[in-house]
Amino acid sequence: MIMEPKHSAEMSKHLEKQNQALMGTYRAMSHELHKLQVEEEAIMHKLYELMSAEGLLPKHKKEKHLERDVKQSTVAGKQRTEP
Repeated sequence: MIMEPKHSAEMSKHLEKQNQALMGTYRAMSHELHKLQVEEEAIMHKLYELMSAEGLLPKHKKEKHLERDVKQSTVAGKQRTEP
């Protein structure tokens, strides 16, 4: 099926307008997504700070071992210095 040149030009203009509208919408949505991602990152950082301050974060094995070693050396040091 062959389209008449008049209809072809109209269709081309219509499609170009639709393409421009879609690209504008895409840019707006992409910008909004970026803003939300930045906001999410800031909120997660604040949540981490809060949980850390409240002692609600699970400790890594390495940190647990270091903490245990410090406690043991403190206890051993006290035992040596106590009469």
